[in-house]
Amino acid sequence: MKKTYDLYIEKFIPLIAPSVLKSKIPLTQKAFETVFYGRQSIQNILQKKDPRVLVIVGPCSIHDEKAALDYAKRLVQLQQKVKDTFLLVMRVYFEKPRTSVGWKGLINDPCLNGSCDIHLGLKMARGLLLKILEMGLPTASEVLDPIIPQYIAGMICWAAVGARTTESQTHRELASGLSMPVGFKNCTDGGLSTAINAMIAAGSKQSFLGIDQDGRASIVKTTGNPFAHIVLRGGRRPNYDSVSIDEALNMLREKNLLSAIVVDCSHANSKKKYKAQVTAWQDVINQRINGNDNIIGLMLESNINEGNQKNSADLASMKYGVSITDGCISWETTADLILSAHDHLKHKHIYLNK
Repeated sequence: MKKTYDLYIEKFIPLIAPSVLKSKIPLTQKAFETVFYGRQSIQNILQKKDPRVLVIVGPCSIHDEKAALDYAKRLVQLQQKVKDTFLLVMRVYFEKPRTSVGWKGLINDPCLNGSCDIHLGLKMARGLLLKILEMGLPTASEVLDPIIPQYIAGMICWAAVGARTTESQTHRELASGLSMPVGFKNCTDGGLSTAINAMIAAGSKQSFLGIDQDGRASIVKTTGNPFAHIVLRGGRRPNYDSVSIDEALNMLREKNLLSAIVVDCSHANSKKKYKAQVTAWQDVINQRINGNDNIIGLMLESNINEGNQKNSADLASMKYGVSITDGCISWETTADLILSAHDHLKHKHIYLNK
């Protein structure tokens, strides 16, 4: 009798168990403290117990460990200058959703050449997160593959579910069991109801299939994530303006959800033009200065150098610190935006507390 299954499977490669990888690259005390502090601070900001503004900032995707650590060191120094007004969390994105085909990120293809050595990718991702956390810098990443969180989620302080996956039942269920705050982006057409429904699902008990720490297929039962929140990333038009913010707040309040909004200055809010992130940032910061503390955070796609470049599959031949996915603003522009906003927010804070 002929097989009726695995007809288009080339082969199966056994995957290292999460517990084994964690034993090889364990969380140090310093890294643990950074994760604990980072998550607690973000939760406090979401609940408005901490008046600072959350900023998720960094490369669109990580493809070069050296450049990523260089960026992290700069961000640590900047955090010291703005610690009274901002909590800076570095984007350490290892997975990229593809509309059709393309590079899927460092975990899937760490050598950038289509070899897809996922074992190496997982080791590189966990090792890089460890180094960044040991600098005292909180980390953020996107949740895409439902298996990967068991390998690295303990090193992530904030997670995002993207516009294309917010509607996915699998990702909503997964988010219900994640240990960090999770931001759901509105869908690509700009509609908010998908993200609202995702927040409700993620905040509820769920039962689904996954793997445990030993890599065994398991039934996963969760208690629900109380820190699911919305991320506005634009749609057919940008949605960072005050009218759109009010619309989102009204929808959140109607469902008794967290009245806390993160604005993504990139993607449709910049109409895919990386320099337009500056306009979105300034508008949102002005709303915050004018008293809208329901805007609790912003996202910026930023790298050492601006723009983007093609993946040549040869790291040595590519420009240093330049994205191979979406275009990013430069480090200089990033620092200027954050320092300027810090000055304005700090002066407002001093004035209000006289």
